[in-house]
Amino acid sequence: MQFNNHQSIYVQIAALMEEEIASGRWVAEERIPSVRDLGIQLEVNPNTVMRSYEMAQEEELIYNKRGLGYFVKQGAHSIIIEKRKKTFSETEIPAFAKRIQQLNLDAAVVFSIIQKIIVEHEKK
Repeated sequence: MQFNNHQSIYVQIAALMEEEIASGRWVAEERIPSVRDLGIQLEVNPNTVMRSYEMAQEEELIYNKRGLGYFVKQGAHSIIIEKRKKTFSETEIPAFAKRIQQLNLDAAVVFSIIQKIIVEHEKK
């Protein structure tokens, strides 16, 4: 994994974990890689991975079964999707709307383009 210098590595790992859950690659009640295994896989210190796991636990995405490892918590997928919807509606849509206005684009034309893209994506 390529890490960027603009964000702490443990935050980037937590985001990677969220993506694994949101995409369905990690599912509820499934064991996830150990701190050590993920550290080896990502070539980072296990303490950094542990900070990511602690962050995910605080957000109620994963939990620890003593002696067995970490598991995806029931409902984690929904928590992530709701968080992303909120970010999208509060940050991305307003920025997009502002850009439409700055470029003096016809909103109806933009919305028809979006609808076409959505339909094409659904076909895949």
